[in-house]
Amino acid sequence: MTRSVYVTGIDRGDGRQVVELGVMELLTRQVDRVGVFRPLVHDGPDRLFELLRARYRLSQDSATVYGMDYAEASALQAEQGTDELVSVLVDRFHQVARAFDVVLVLGTDFAATQLPDELSLNARLANEFGASVIPVVGGRGQSAESVLDETRNAHRAYAGRGCDVLAMVANRVAREDRDGIAERAAGRLPVPVYVVPDEPALSAPTVAQIAQALGGRVLLGDDSGLARDALGFVFGGAMLPNFLTALTPGCLVVTPGDRADLVVGALAAHSAGTPPIAGILLTLDEVPSHEVMALATRLAPGTPVLSVSGTSFPTAEQLFSLEGKLSAATPRKAETALGLFERHVDTAELAERVSAPSSGRITPMMFEHKLLEQARAERRRVVLPEGTEERVLHAAEVLLRRGVCDLTLLGPVEQIRKKAADLGIDLGDSQLIDPATSELRDLFAQKYAELRAHRGVTVELAHDVVADVNYFGTLMVQEGLADGMVSGSVHSTAATIRPAFEIIKTRPDTSIVSSVFFMCLADKVLVYGDCAVNPDPDAEALADIAVQAAGTAARFGVEPRIAMLSYSTGTSGSGADVDKVRAATELARSRRPDLKIEGPIQYDAAVEPSVAATKLPGSEVAGQASVLVFPDLNTGNNTYKAVQRSAGAIAVGPVLQGLRKPVNDLSRGALVQDIVNTVAITAIQAQDPSPGPAPVPSEHSSEKASQQ
Repeated sequence: MTRSVYVTGIDRGDGRQVVELGVMELLTRQVDRVGVFRPLVHDGPDRLFELLRARYRLSQDSATVYGMDYAEASALQAEQGTDELVSVLVDRFHQVARAFDVVLVLGTDFAATQLPDELSLNARLANEFGASVIPVVGGRGQSAESVLDETRNAHRAYAGRGCDVLAMVANRVAREDRDGIAERAAGRLPVPVYVVPDEPALSAPTVAQIAQALGGRVLLGDDSGLARDALGFVFGGAMLPNFLTALTPGCLVVTPGDRADLVVGALAAHSAGTPPIAGILLTLDEVPSHEVMALATRLAPGTPVLSVSGTSFPTAEQLFSLEGKLSAATPRKAETALGLFERHVDTAELAERVSAPSSGRITPMMFEHKLLEQARAERRRVVLPEGTEERVLHAAEVLLRRGVCDLTLLGPVEQIRKKAADLGIDLGDSQLIDPATSELRDLFAQKYAELRAHRGVTVELAHDVVADVNYFGTLMVQEGLADGMVSGSVHSTAATIRPAFEIIKTRPDTSIVSSVFFMCLADKVLVYGDCAVNPDPDAEALADIAVQAAGTAARFGVEPRIAMLSYSTGTSGSGADVDKVRAATELARSRRPDLKIEGPIQYDAAVEPSVAATKLPGSEVAGQASVLVFPDLNTGNNTYKAVQRSAGAIAVGPVLQGLRKPVNDLSRGALVQDIVNTVAITAIQAQDPSPGPAPVPSEHSSEKASQQ
């Protein structure tokens, strides 16, 4: 039977979209077919479902998501009674449930619904759906004692109506009360109570939402600027010196359109990062001169400037009534919401209580979820040498909002701050370092000179070398100031990993550095190696790659069944290339007799059970290989690209293996999500203190080649 989770509340204003999004994230980590059902819906687009559909790539027909609208439900209940209303909704729910492994049910919103005793209706629907319930209590503006009372009463209300209550969530509580409420709630109820603090960024409207609500004209600004959260409002009327002292980070400046001095002053302050603002809203339908607007564009490109026709007072009334909403158009808010949920909800405990049926498949989304979850479990610091690159900054924002790891960004500090401000990105407490001016430069020069003295490197020469961001970042890792490094979005592979070869060097149990790609197919994850580093490994190196790849696979939850690939399977062929693979297979087996290794074997026999049954019957690997080791770089690089492009696979990597400490390379075409995944992988690699490959589990648990 399909497992369903029903997220509901007791009143409006509980901000439960954060919980609904968090539960959806949790469910998609466990199964790949998650449906959504909202029994009752208001007219107009459903922002949350559109967000879920976009974020989780849902294929569900939107027509099946909704039971009926509130007006229809109210009329049906009035004419034929509650039993008939429930009967119709149950039928429509089961149409969805039959098509999915698990269903997330979004309860009614208690907002002008004209339905009597809405709580009882939610409880009855949950019972009829066979769904477990997560009630959410809103705590905004309430005392700690009131929140505790509301939570206990809500549990009693749903449990008393026969509901299977999974957990309680007290949401939007005052930050200063959060820990005290959580401590007092612990053990008071027979289910866990999760306490989530209020987050101003979630209720803050974006500049785009303000423009839409006020009918404003966008005079300047790009999509990134319009996506900024307006965390507050500063109304400009004072002279410039006093006005500048009133600016706060993320504020929207509201000023009459004829105050060119305040417009230029606010944008100049933003450009300097003191502080970065969300944008400017001009009233009275006045627009500064062409010269002023041209200067504004140069001062803070991308920063939005809006114009409205109203005066400041009615504009202020409208602004203070606006509240930000989670939607497909606000992906940053989604990252903030998920980060908030994951920091304050024990997702491992909740996932265990949900007990969604596992499909036995690993989808790309499930793999990506697992990466972030695993990285977050033991937080590490990763250094990003390309601190002024836009994609890196966007990735840094995602990583910080989700609480994946701590970050150090390298580059001219003021340039990083200005670029982040222009993009509307809050780097939080990230460490920003300019290698050229850092006090660490002299120390690193001394260290590098000592390491490379045999190559004739002097301290003077080293002083110039370590100013390079990749050398500086690598030395931070070597000296324990960072746990790992990710670079390569604008640097060549050689520029990224050469410092690692010179400074960090290989682990004592291996002779080479190699790489793997995680190939995320529709229903499984395969590990390909080596597709990025070693052009023509000999048998010794090939065996090393196989053992390293097994350890990497196991560390990331892929049970290693290793296929040593060749153009021949078993003993059917001969020749130097086949002999190399055969020798490598024997070497790998001798080094790790606990591993399942087959070779030489052709690709089709390695991954297709029907072919394996003919070519290698009885093999533990054939037909079900998870780690595929290619005989050379030419074969590996072309194969991973062919599978990536032709099969629509997501290629995560290259992930370097064999170094004493983790350093990973990016493709220069890397997308933001690619960077996020690679940083998460690097953080996970840094969690393992052991120098050797990870142990093998007993059960299932980019576009460049380098030049050394």
